[in-house]
Amino acid sequence: MDRHTAEPTAEGLPGPNAAKWIDFHSEHAAPSEYSHEFVWDVTAEADGPFVTDVDGNVLLDFTCHIGAAPLGYNNEKVLDKLREFDLVEPMKIAGQDMYFGAGEDPESSPFPGSSHLMKRLCEVSEGYDMDTVFLSNSGAEAMENAMKVTHDNAPAAKYGVAFEGSFHGRTLGTLSVTKSSEVYTRHYPQISGIETVPFCTDRGCTAATCDCGFVTGEGTQLRRMLSPEGGHVNPAEVAFVVMEPIQGVGGYRFPSDDFMQEVQDVTDEYDIPLVVDEIQSGVGRTGEMWASDHYPIEPDVIASAKGLRVGATIANGELFPAESNRLGSTFGGGDVLSSMQGVFTLDAIEEYDLLENATERGRQAKELLRDDAPEYVADVRGKGLMLAVEFDTADRRNAVVEASLQRGLLTLGCGEKTIRLLPPLDATEREIALGIDIFTDAVDSVATRTPSAPSS
Repeated sequence: MDRHTAEPTAEGLPGPNAAKWIDFHSEHAAPSEYSHEFVWDVTAEADGPFVTDVDGNVLLDFTCHIGAAPLGYNNEKVLDKLREFDLVEPMKIAGQDMYFGAGEDPESSPFPGSSHLMKRLCEVSEGYDMDTVFLSNSGAEAMENAMKVTHDNAPAAKYGVAFEGSFHGRTLGTLSVTKSSEVYTRHYPQISGIETVPFCTDRGCTAATCDCGFVTGEGTQLRRMLSPEGGHVNPAEVAFVVMEPIQGVGGYRFPSDDFMQEVQDVTDEYDIPLVVDEIQSGVGRTGEMWASDHYPIEPDVIASAKGLRVGATIANGELFPAESNRLGSTFGGGDVLSSMQGVFTLDAIEEYDLLENATERGRQAKELLRDDAPEYVADVRGKGLMLAVEFDTADRRNAVVEASLQRGLLTLGCGEKTIRLLPPLDATEREIALGIDIFTDAVDSVATRTPSAPSS
């Protein structure tokens, strides 16, 4: 397959072969959230955003596996480097708890390992004075360790602060700071002491225009909960404030600079560590290495995963526990293959100017999406190639996801009424134009089939 000429060809999804695979999978799999009845054929041709299913349909994937495959499928920018050496066994080991190398020294190593990945992560985070990394399997583990690190740093802490609409993972610890839907948390035990404040819903708002509830006549809710400001929480007992710089599952909500400045001011004033969850928004997705780079904040801890191919908790060494084994024993953290993929992904972002490409292609996509958008498109927003289209109703959003799939375009819902679009970071002008053309055709097709929201 040549991505420069490939076109989507979709007929009657799911096809008969996909139906067989779905039935087979469902025999033993616990219920989960499968967004499409699309079955990727891992033995068939795929290139960049183009992928083949088990019925031979070619689809244009604007989900990138929820950002976990930042360069799409079989991308030569990564594969070409992986071919340079023979794979070894075992590739998945307790990489954070066992050293591994190749050759006499790190400088002459034929391929990068976990040590190289941690070095690169510190380099791309040095603007925040971060020099230490703990690798793990996943984003949830990266977040768990961020919470553990900050609690260890403040042993008397009784509280943590999270934001409405947040999603930080599905482990019991991260569910305690996940506030986007009760389906994730219902009947599960929670960490005590988690306070919740509103997240900014208007990317252009100021203190004077805020109507999301964060700002009140007596100041912001974040500030007012603290005892020096008349609240019930002693700031010395707050282990962390945790936030997604851009909320993902909660609806691709992009905050205002004023909101972010207040978060920074409060955490600075009371010396509360600011933990940022960059699991979906980081590693170049927004046109900057970290989404935090767009805003007036200085995170103390970054949790990364997905596009990085491995979980990582990044901070200054002074924040991490000094005691040996206070953190540790994570199977697969910094394993051989994931570490290489992480380094090669960071290499590709730098070598091919993919931050600039994400910015340019994101601008192109937003212009195309906004051009003659029907009235039931409530908003088009995004930074880089982290894009969102919000509709007037959830039913219309769902209908557009299905209509896009039937035309050969994979998309994902988020929030209540929003579709997220995540093209590969190296998407071309042609691929963006092709994908947005399919998407807008799908949007137009549901105009008469889906009722509009009632007027207020």
